[in-house]
Amino acid sequence: MAEDTLAADAYAVAERIKRATNAHDLDALVDCFYDDYESAWPVHPARTFVGTAQVRRNWGQIFASVPDLRTEILSSVVSGDEAWTEWEFVGHRTDGAPFLMRGVVIIHARGDRAAHARFDLEPVDAEPDDQDAAVRRLVGDAGASSAS
Repeated sequence: MAEDTLAADAYAVAERIKRATNAHDLDALVDCFYDDYESAWPVHPARTFVGTAQVRRNWGQIFASVPDLRTEILSSVVSGDEAWTEWEFVGHRTDGAPFLMRGVVIIHARGDRAAHARFDLEPVDAEPDDQDAAVRRLVGDAGASSAS
């Protein structure tokens, strides 16, 4: 397969995933992945899994919990069978609370489906902290006294 075809396929898979999530079409979404699909979450290892059964369970819960969910690919770079994609997930939970996540998903495609993806996707901070407050929240207040 030519390099250009691989690149087109990798991005086409990301677009298929986006269309299926925006349509809330669970069957179409699951069809975007191989049965042995691997989902890696390096920052949250407990979220890592293999298989489309878990894709179905996860997205069924997401669609039910965020009924107006919309996804957007904000930016992308494609190299070979990889599409590095920056995503935004936006909507409202069933209790009315806003839902907003952003981050990078690296999709490894084989033909017209995802074989592996690495998620660096996080909820967007709702608190209007400045930089100092954000770092304190991350590491605790102990470092604040030594920074003076």
